[in-house]
Amino acid sequence: MTRKSRRLILIAACGSVLALAVGLILYAMSGSIVFFRSPSDIALQGIAPGTRLRLGGLVKDGSLKRGPDQAVDFAVTDTNATVGVHYKGLLPDLFREGQGVVAEGVLEPGGLFRADTVLAKHDESYMPREVADALKAQGRWQEGGPNKAAPAPKPVTAAADSTLGPRSER
Repeated sequence: MTRKSRRLILIAACGSVLALAVGLILYAMSGSIVFFRSPSDIALQGIAPGTRLRLGGLVKDGSLKRGPDQAVDFAVTDTNATVGVHYKGLLPDLFREGQGVVAEGVLEPGGLFRADTVLAKHDESYMPREVADALKAQGRWQEGGPNKAAPAPKPVTAAADSTLGPRSER
């Protein structure tokens, strides 16, 4: 066997091992990948029951119902479609009706979404990127609206600040 053929066999073996490793990694990750969907996406695409996904939108006004043992039922809407959500556990402190929410869980038969994680916005200017994109696509989200934070003040430079005096005096 020549040097050239040994080198080619070594390269082919390394390539095969690398391809196998990438394949195993992708297979292992396939169970943990969760796709984001809005209520309209669920209604239009006919997502199969038992599918794990993230549901995002706004908590529908008047839909929040608290039950025994920390059970909570509410509806998530994107103003075109609504999906009922059942969650058992503590809700985030900032969770309330009319605010952005992302729930992760499983879609059940009948269209009910059983959430195991609920995330709420963390201040008045935040909305999850996926929720904002879905609302923008429907024309319901407006940049500069009440959910947009005030612009940050411009930084003051030493040359523009007259209170510091000329640079030679410092």
